[in-house]
Amino acid sequence: MKKLFKKNLVYAFFKRVIDFFLGLIFLIFLSPIFLIIAAIIYLDSKGPIFYMPIRTGLFNKKFRIIKFRSMNVDADLGPDTTSRNDKRITRFGRFLRKFKLDEIPQLINVIKGEMSFVGPRPELPKYTDQYNSEEKLILSVIPGITDYSSIYYSKFNELVEDDNPDSYFEKYIFSNKNKLRLKYVKDRKFIIDLFIFIKTIIVIVKNQFN
Repeated sequence: MKKLFKKNLVYAFFKRVIDFFLGLIFLIFLSPIFLIIAAIIYLDSKGPIFYMPIRTGLFNKKFRIIKFRSMNVDADLGPDTTSRNDKRITRFGRFLRKFKLDEIPQLINVIKGEMSFVGPRPELPKYTDQYNSEEKLILSVIPGITDYSSIYYSKFNELVEDDNPDSYFEKYIFSNKNKLRLKYVKDRKFIIDLFIFIKTIIVIVKNQFN
């Protein structure tokens, strides 16, 4: 038990170091694209450049995840789950979502230590409050930009029906996403992180041709 604890501690330390420096490098490298996207969002629709909803992080601590705004400014008045033909998504927002470019600002969350590159995707508090004793293990690791569920549900919006999307998510997707999150928590190691990171890039590129 002591050996396992020490191993997890070493893994967590080096993962945090890698996240910080890799996040900083990516943010600097992508800064021109960052500024271009911000300018287009400003010109494309009314509202702030960023969308920062509350999510549940490590040890049930709440934080604001940072995304480029891809929906109309009053989108929060509708359902929490976006659907196949969601009219709240802006013209440029559809492009951002297709290429996952709306996720770029989460590099700031990574640098701050609120998120990792790889880890269970952070969920809304209203859903994490429903976690059973096993699912609470998901909150024992730092949430990430991508994980098994991100890969499996890479076309999430296309799966969700337009009629009552929150209900569809809760009935058909929520439980399975948590199973995939738990799979990561129980299997996590550097080789798994690398696999998920590379697989995510492959899936994003592949989806553009399907």
